[in-house]
Amino acid sequence: MLFPEFVQNFPDLDVPFSTDVVTCKAIRSDAGLVVFFTFHEDFTLPMHAHKGQWGTIIKGEATLTIGEDTKTYRPGDTYNIPSGVSHGGEIKAGTEAIDVFEEPDRYPIRG
Repeated sequence: MLFPEFVQNFPDLDVPFSTDVVTCKAIRSDAGLVVFFTFHEDFTLPMHAHKGQWGTIIKGEATLTIGEDTKTYRPGDTYNIPSGVSHGGEIKAGTEAIDVFEEPDRYPIRG
């Protein structure tokens, strides 16, 4: 399942990863950033931290380490990453996820 066409028409984000590996469509407000991620290849997300993030897996699988806890997330599962907590993981090719960031400028809009 790909995200619906209207979501695919949202602006691209300028993220530090190749669009061959992951595509990111976003909507932004002054209060936060909502990102629709599609992973085209297996992806390693290095450990890092920033303000709060909440997400859900729509399709595929991601094994995330959030703080000291590692868990595999599948469609319908949600995760909450409190502000300042280190996190990273392994995301399988074909995974689609929606993430909501507390920071509206977490990633800039491409263009």
